[in-house]
Amino acid sequence: MSRPQEERNQEATVYMGNLDDRCSEALLWELMLQAGPVVNVHLPKDRVTQQHQNYGFCEFQSEEDADYAVKIMNMVKLFGKPIRVNKAASDKREIDVGANLFIGNLDPEVDEKVLFDTFSAFGVIVQTPKVGRDMETGAGKGYGFVSFGSFEAADAAIEAMDGQFLANKSVNVSYAFKKDGKGERHGSAAERLLAAQGKKHGAMPTDSQPNRMFAAVPMPDVPGAVGVMPSVHSATASNNVPLGARAGVPDHMPPPVPAGTGTGMGDMSGPVGGYANYPDMAAGGCLRYCV
Repeated sequence: MSRPQEERNQEATVYMGNLDDRCSEALLWELMLQAGPVVNVHLPKDRVTQQHQNYGFCEFQSEEDADYAVKIMNMVKLFGKPIRVNKAASDKREIDVGANLFIGNLDPEVDEKVLFDTFSAFGVIVQTPKVGRDMETGAGKGYGFVSFGSFEAADAAIEAMDGQFLANKSVNVSYAFKKDGKGERHGSAAERLLAAQGKKHGAMPTDSQPNRMFAAVPMPDVPGAVGVMPSVHSATASNNVPLGARAGVPDHMPPPVPAGTGTGMGDMSGPVGGYANYPDMAAGGCLRYCV
């Protein structure tokens, strides 16, 4: 049911968190099918125990179906636990200022959450950190990427972390190469000027925006959230509206989280979002990494 993250349509993919140990890919497939046609369900597994890690991803045929799934599936209870359903990808075109860092010489034990927990101390991280992974085994390749909302945060991270130990290895932290293939790194004067202008006009993220990708707050016990699933839709509903083109949210879904019960972010302890397809070698055999 699963396939490499590089091949997924991240805009049509949702993150599923706070999953009970008894949840399976087949069960989640059937659940998410109520929101629209499902292409792929993936539950990352522990390499030792081969048990899933209580989070996963579901790819739909369209972004509209993924949006609908977030509306109707978030906080539905499975095995007595309210699951958290979020979009797995943000709109990079709106928030990418170019403050993108390359982190090299990563220890195999360093994953996306470790990168987030470490580098979020320097400022707002606008995208889920990425770790380059082997498509077959899922093992890390020893490098990753972190994207900040400002160059000030990225500069501070480079100054503080370059050459420091993360897990059992001394990491290399620098601005990543751009994707255009011209050999230029992010962090140029032109990028900084554009970012400053964008922030001035409110088009870029600010350092006052909170980091919420891997919130570790406990899930509240939502009153009334009994896990009632929306009714099963056929390929074409009775009003001839195609599956995935829903106009509203069923009125039998759980109520919103009451005020004062916390942020309700749920179990976001796993990676959210996908990986770009990064080339490992450039001409001449030199390592090249671009975002």
